[in-house]
Amino acid sequence: MSKPQTVFPAGRQALYEKYRYSAAIRTGDLLFVSGQVGSREDGSPEPVFEDQVRLAFANLKAVLAAAGASLEDVVDVTTFHTDPEAQLETIMAVRDEVIGDPPYPNWTAIGVNWLAGFDFEIKAIARIPG
Repeated sequence: MSKPQTVFPAGRQALYEKYRYSAAIRTGDLLFVSGQVGSREDGSPEPVFEDQVRLAFANLKAVLAAAGASLEDVVDVTTFHTDPEAQLETIMAVRDEVIGDPPYPNWTAIGVNWLAGFDFEIKAIARIPG
C-alpha cells in the first residue's frame, strides 16, 4: 500500500502550514478533505453568511480539483453550523446550486457553538476517478 499523500490547492498552502494541517489526504483512490470554511485568501471569514457558504464550497471544490476530483466524486459530506435552524434555508439553496442533481452524497449536519469566527464548515470524502 502506498503512503498517504497531502493535497493542497494552489495559493492556500501557507494557511494550512500556519495552522499545521493538510487540506486533504489521499490514500489510494480515496480523498479525505479537511473542513473548508468561507475564508478569504488571508484566512479571514467572509462576513455575509450566504457568501461564506458559497466560498466554503468554492474552497472545497479547489481542494478536490487539486487531487483530480470534483463534487461529483464526493461520497460523504459533514457540515457544521453555528445556528442550524436559522441557516438551513440558505445552506440548502447554495447546496442545490452547487451539488446539482442526484445522486446526492451522504450528508451529516452538526450544530456547533464555535467555528473560530466562521458560521459554516464543510468536510468531505471523495473517490478519485481513474
